[in-house]
Amino acid sequence: MKTLLLIKEIYYEGFKNLGSYIVKHSLKVLTWFTLGIFLVVLYGFLYRLLTGFAFV
Repeated sequence: MKTLLLIKEIYYEGFKNLGSYIVKHSLKVLTWFTLGIFLVVLYGFLYRLLTGFAFV
């Protein structure tokens, strides 16, 4: 739980002093999109790893 609070604080500090409304929100959207894509890739890799895919 402490790790999640630290990540939340880092996320908050990173976006706190951005000036432009458009820049701030577009970077937040990009952050969540990147996290989502990373989770999809991680899921695909773990699925292939656990189903015995031959990584040759």
